[in-house]
Amino acid sequence: MSALVLNEEQQMLKDAATRFMAESAPVSQLRALRDSNDETGFSRELWQSMVEMGFVGTLIPEALGGSQFGYVGMGQVSEQAGRNLSASPLLSTAVGGVAALLLAGSSAQQQMLLPKVAAGELLLALAVDETPRHNPAQVSTRLEAKGDGYLLSGRKQFVVDGHVADKLIVSARSSGADSEREGISLVLVDRTAAGVTVERVSMADSRNAALVSFDQVQVSADDLLGEAGQAFAALELTLDVVNGQLAAELLGLSLESFERTVAYLQERKQFGVTIGSFQALQHRCAHLFSELELVKSVVLKALMALDAGAEDAAQLVSLAKAKAAEVAELATNEAVQLHGGMGMTDEFDIGLFMKRARCVQTLFGDYRYHANRFALLRGY
Repeated sequence: MSALVLNEEQQMLKDAATRFMAESAPVSQLRALRDSNDETGFSRELWQSMVEMGFVGTLIPEALGGSQFGYVGMGQVSEQAGRNLSASPLLSTAVGGVAALLLAGSSAQQQMLLPKVAAGELLLALAVDETPRHNPAQVSTRLEAKGDGYLLSGRKQFVVDGHVADKLIVSARSSGADSEREGISLVLVDRTAAGVTVERVSMADSRNAALVSFDQVQVSADDLLGEAGQAFAALELTLDVVNGQLAAELLGLSLESFERTVAYLQERKQFGVTIGSFQALQHRCAHLFSELELVKSVVLKALMALDAGAEDAAQLVSLAKAKAAEVAELATNEAVQLHGGMGMTDEFDIGLFMKRARCVQTLFGDYRYHANRFALLRGY
C-alpha cells in the first residue's frame, strides 16, 4: 500500500501551480470577468500562460507534446485552481477532452488532436448530460448510420465551455433504450458544423456552460471515438478522471474558505476580544479541520488509484467526489456564517467560493449520485 504523500516532482508541480494561480489567476480576475459579463469566460492570455507552464499538457503523452505527469500531478493544479477560483478551460479541455481522446480515441486521432491541445491551439468540451441531474446512461441523442458516415440529432446541457470549444465530444445513442449503457457512442463534432446550435449560459458561479442542439449533423466515420455503440466504458472512465479533478478543486476551495475564515476570526473583535477566542467557534473550526483532513486523504488516494489503473479506482473516485462535495458545502456555509453579516456581502470574496462550490458539487454527479454509485460498486 503506497503512502498518501506527494513525491518530489509532484510537490514541485504543486509549488509552481500555487505561485502561478495566486499571481496570474487570482479571485480578482474572476470578479473582473463576472463584472464585464465576459462572453469567453476566461482570459486567452492566461490560457497561453498555462500552456507555457505545462499545465495543459499534464495528462498528454510526451511524444504528443505533453508531460504525462499523471492524475495526481493534475490534481495539484486543480486544487490550486480551486483555491483561487481560477477560470480557464483546464477541466473541459486538458482533463475531460484529453481523457476522452486517450481512453476512446484511435492513435491517429490522438496524434492529430493532442499536440494541438498541448500547444493551446484546440479547445475541447464534453457534451454528456441531457437531464437536470447527471446520468451518463440517459442518452436520447441519436447517432444514425447514413452512407459512409452518420447523422447526429439531439440536445445536451451543462456543456462546460461548450460555447468556445473548437470540438465537442458528444455521447449519442446508436442502439438500445434511452437509459441503457449498451449502444452509446462517442463522436467528435465541430462546434461550427452545420446543424449545431450553441447557446451560452452563465452559471451561478459566473462561469459559462452551454446548451447545445444537434439537428441532422453530418459526422464522418473518422470522427467516431472507438466503435459505434461500444463507448460507455471509456465514457465512464473519462468521467472518473474528471470527477477526480473536481474533487481536487473542491478540496482547494474548501481549504481556502477555511483558512480565510480562521484569519477573519483572529482579526474580528466583539466585546473587546477577538471572536476566535470563543470556544463555540473554535469547536466549529476544529470539526471542519478534521473533515478537510479526510478529504485530503481520499482525494489523493483516488488520484493515485487512477494513475495505477487500480480495480477500485471508480469506487474511490465516487467516494472522493461525494466527500469533497459534502465538506465543500460545510466549509462554505461555515465561512459565510462565521464572517457574520459581512459574509453575505459582495465586498468579501467568501460568497464567490460558495457559488463555485455549489456548481462543482453538482457537475458530473452530486453527493447523492456518487454516494449511491459507491454503494452499488461496493455491492450494496
